[in-house]
Amino acid sequence: MENINTEEIKSLIQKWKGKDGNLVMILHEIQNRYGYVPRPVSLEVSKETGIPLARIYEVITFYNYFELCPPAKHTISVCMGTACYLKGAPELLEEIETLLHVQEGQSTEDGQFHVNVVRCLGCCGLAPVVSIDGKIFGKVKKSEIMEILSRYTHEENNVKV
Repeated sequence: MENINTEEIKSLIQKWKGKDGNLVMILHEIQNRYGYVPRPVSLEVSKETGIPLARIYEVITFYNYFELCPPAKHTISVCMGTACYLKGAPELLEEIETLLHVQEGQSTEDGQFHVNVVRCLGCCGLAPVVSIDGKIFGKVKKSEIMEILSRYTHEENNVKV
């Protein structure tokens, strides 16, 4: 993680000082800046605002928007809407989890992929559907998962699936 700029955090806190919902707004700005809420930043916010760290984490963990871990480079979304589910999405998810050695909601150790399950991607006619960074892959077969993932690993010459 990059270094914490305490002056930037103090300035951000000052911007929201005395306003209703200021903790949520401060955390939104931190999330937008870092892509997640780093622990050292949470500690600095606690120190500067006098808000107990437990309260800060209460807010962070309550709202789905906030993340406690750095974002992965690529986000994989597996649709589990009715059409996708019935046409094999659970098997696609299982294959992705096996190949990447993660479970739904986790990121790979190298930070390349994060795996999500979503209720619907709005592409029912293409079921089953997988999305990577917003790019839709339709009528996906389990046997195609390796090739689809390799497009993203070969692009960066990083870890191969």
